[in-house]
Amino acid sequence: MIESWVINDDSPVPVSSAVVLEALRSRIDSGQLETWLTSSSGRSLAFVTNTERAMVMLLEDEGDPGEHAVAPGAKGSSDGFVLSNGQSDEYPDEDTVPIREAFRLVEHIIGTGSWPADARWAVDR
Repeated sequence: MIESWVINDDSPVPVSSAVVLEALRSRIDSGQLETWLTSSSGRSLAFVTNTERAMVMLLEDEGDPGEHAVAPGAKGSSDGFVLSNGQSDEYPDEDTVPIREAFRLVEHIIGTGSWPADARWAVDR
């Protein structure tokens, strides 16, 4: 079975890898910097951005600490990661990736169900 994904607070219609970036950009343009997607197999994909960098997390099920994209060796931290509840977070740059890379990762995960072979991520389990 091929896994399908939906954006949690949008239409129940699945998003494909061909349209997920358009959906994310539209949400960012409207001020929604946090997006959660849920797969037909129960996995979750989180995308939280400050418009320059993004935290991308993949969780196997509810309660799973999951895994997240990383930028090993990145220095400093960035703020402005605004969650849907209004909370504004700051993350070490090493735990986030540039937004273009985040878009690439999300598109690949939605299309294949896994990280790209050349992606770097940390397992938080």
